[in-house]
Amino acid sequence: MLRGGRQRVGALLRGLRRGPRGPPDSVRRGVVSCIDPSMGLNEEQKEFQKVAFNFAAREMAPHMAEWDQKELFPVDTMRKAAQLGFGGVYVRTDVGGAGLSRLDTSVIFEALATGCTSTTAYMSIHNMCVWMIDQFGSEEQRHRLCPPLCAMEKFASYCLTEPGSGSDAASLVTSAVRQHDHYILNGSKAFISGGGEADVYVVMCRTGGPGPRGISCVVVEKGTPGLSFGKKEKKVGWNSQPTRAVIFEDCAVPVANRIGDEGQGFLIAMKGLNGGRINVASCSLGAAHASVVLARDHLKVRKQFGEPLANSQYLQFQLAEMAARLVASRLTVRAAAAALQEEREDAVALCAMAKLFATDECFAICNQALQMHGGYGYLKDYAVQQYVRDSRVHQILEGSNEVMRMLISRSLLQE
Repeated sequence: MLRGGRQRVGALLRGLRRGPRGPPDSVRRGVVSCIDPSMGLNEEQKEFQKVAFNFAAREMAPHMAEWDQKELFPVDTMRKAAQLGFGGVYVRTDVGGAGLSRLDTSVIFEALATGCTSTTAYMSIHNMCVWMIDQFGSEEQRHRLCPPLCAMEKFASYCLTEPGSGSDAASLVTSAVRQHDHYILNGSKAFISGGGEADVYVVMCRTGGPGPRGISCVVVEKGTPGLSFGKKEKKVGWNSQPTRAVIFEDCAVPVANRIGDEGQGFLIAMKGLNGGRINVASCSLGAAHASVVLARDHLKVRKQFGEPLANSQYLQFQLAEMAARLVASRLTVRAAAAALQEEREDAVALCAMAKLFATDECFAICNQALQMHGGYGYLKDYAVQQYVRDSRVHQILEGSNEVMRMLISRSLLQE
């Protein structure tokens, strides 16, 4: 399956390589070095990575600041990315996906995030939603819903968090009461990426009693009576994707739109989040990689006390630590991606470790890169501040890093 997916995407990707290959000098100049993200990859993965870097440099990076400042949702750019297979990277090929591995996916999202971390993060959530339908949906659901999502003709949102249930997701209260061949949904979801703009909402709702076994997963399509949205939230970062509450008021959803069996929703949600944690950690890697390069280049050109900042041993050592933490984070994420692909018993804990370690370390890298820029780093004319703002939320979503620590400790104590 993966081999066929690679061949399909390879054919799509060749078209992009008519232009210059790889990211621009501002992102990846001279990176045949200790932080080279292609280290350890096979030749096919290097090809995917080059195309993703190239797309990030040509189609995303030039617009990153405008999307952020004007809060624009770059639909056309994402649809161009979908033409390369990036709308359903790890979705099966028979419904329009690329059929690639979790490691391939991490490599692609890391590269794309150098061009715009916020936009790539939304694309990663979209991919997670499509995978959930592909993995747990019926054949009818897969073939009806996945092709337009993989092409990004339609966009998807993941609806788990509620105003009263964040980390304690199993306590959600959005209800779905069955009436004949429909569920009647009442309740609301909070902090939903793509809310109001997405076409498909993958919703966790309560069809049974309390706890995780009472939760089911349904697809609610935009335009369904009773579905509405809250105001667009004003955020520190992630401004190229809208965030709104999603509200259900006697919203009638066909039972045919339920994904999996009744009571299986929490399992589906958690399975999706295992991959989502790898995805968001990969976005943090892209932001940190770009920030290390920006910091390095700034140290070379900025002069104080009559010489370049790069001559300062203190700053040299800080840059070295940033590079080491970046590479360690990348290796942790890629090891977890491989474990998830292989369905190993330790995959859940390793995904939690990768998310915890990489998002913490990569935010610290971005923040240190801003500090190295001095006052310039605090200006919106300089990209480093956007990498800081866009990567900060990665420590909170897809399960906060406090919850990641809980998952890891629970795994250790159960041995």
